[in-house]
Amino acid sequence: MAARINADFSQRVVIRPDQYQWVDSPMPGVERMMLDRIGDEVARATSIVRYRPFSEFSPHEHSGGEEFFVLEGVFSDEHQAYGKGSYVRNPIGTSHTPKIGEEGATIFVKLHQFDAEDTRQTVIDTNTQPWLPGLVDGLQVMPLHDFRGEHVALVKWAPNTRFNRHQHWGGEEIFVLEGTFHDEHGSYPKGSWLRSPHLSQHTPFTKEDGALIYVKTGHLMAGV
Repeated sequence: MAARINADFSQRVVIRPDQYQWVDSPMPGVERMMLDRIGDEVARATSIVRYRPFSEFSPHEHSGGEEFFVLEGVFSDEHQAYGKGSYVRNPIGTSHTPKIGEEGATIFVKLHQFDAEDTRQTVIDTNTQPWLPGLVDGLQVMPLHDFRGEHVALVKWAPNTRFNRHQHWGGEEIFVLEGTFHDEHGSYPKGSWLRSPHLSQHTPFTKEDGALIYVKTGHLMAGV
């Protein structure tokens, strides 16, 4: 039977760094923290993947697309090197052979979650992109991707900022990159992952340390 981890997309899920459980991949020196997964080695999956220095992964094709954000170190393949803060989308049918250098790398990665018509390959160095004003004072937004109701962005929260209560049409997924993110349900330090279902609601805010978060919305419709 195929693996199923947090596979009910109608349920809210929160995983904080102290809950990580690293498992070995088929390749030496490569470990995964599985956040959600439907399938075995080829799967619809959201994971944190940790590469030790000088580790490699076998050549593979992205039969369902690949989206990743570099959390630490430098992720490299035969195409280029992607430093910390790089956001990359490799659409269906692309392929590569990861080969990591002396710094190692940790990435947040989503597999087999592309619309078949979403064919634009993307590489964005978020360290050099401009920030746009958010909807309330204290928020800045960096759009990364938009396609048919799916939206991906970084959102920078100044300390002691509060956002309006809002509903997540199509769901919301958050990975906390820096600081601490809060809402009425709890507090989420750096490295926390939150997945909130279609039509869920919350009122997010920050305290003294502010926050930087990766946000994806519109991709978790009921019945997924």
